[in-house]
Amino acid sequence: MDETMRLIQMAHEGDKAARDRLVTENFGLIWSIVRRFTGRGYEPEDLFQIGSIGLMKAIDKFDLSYEVKFSTYAVPMITGEIKRFLRDDGIIKVSRSIKEMGLKVKNVREELVYRFGREPTVEEIAGEIGASKEEVAASIEAGAEVESLYRSVNKNDENSLLLIDKIEEESSAQEELLNRMVLRELLTDLSDKDREIIIRRYYYNETQSQIADKLGISQVQVSRLEKKILKQMREKL
Repeated sequence: MDETMRLIQMAHEGDKAARDRLVTENFGLIWSIVRRFTGRGYEPEDLFQIGSIGLMKAIDKFDLSYEVKFSTYAVPMITGEIKRFLRDDGIIKVSRSIKEMGLKVKNVREELVYRFGREPTVEEIAGEIGASKEEVAASIEAGAEVESLYRSVNKNDENSLLLIDKIEEESSAQEELLNRMVLRELLTDLSDKDREIIIRRYYYNETQSQIADKLGISQVQVSRLEKKILKQMREKL
């Protein structure tokens, strides 16, 4: 198990230091994604905070059984978080100061939910960011329509799905994206010849005979190789 996987496992077991280290070590990844969204009327630092939330979600939701690099899994999570912010922001027009407070509240709320295992109170959030209860309440109210997407379906269950996870279309798209990422990782591990056979067979829909002609081998050899390669891929999955 490499260092990143070890830290993720420790974070899943409640090690806050390991989680914080993972976030810090992936600052560069967040900034690389933030740069894609510059020039849209938002400060890069604001988008970085939103991207950080996506990264923390990626850490919490990453399944160690995935045959995929963590960074590969984290990129669509971070990107999705920023896109949702850009899509939903502006539904309720608020002052810049309230908007900035809302970003802090959202970030701190995520941290406290992870730390306490429950929804934090307004007083706890206010104490964490050094603001008054009134300021925190105003920022929460201003962002209520957006924040509702991130409310737990069952508040009594810390592992409950979020409402946004219940949106079927987005969930299906994310599952399809993950499947493609896993397949890409599996293909990367194959030799050039084995990879060509799989791509020609299942991407270009060529017959075994057509592949045999192009590779200069027999159809029987292609059949044997295909079975061997698929078995190796299944074992890795």
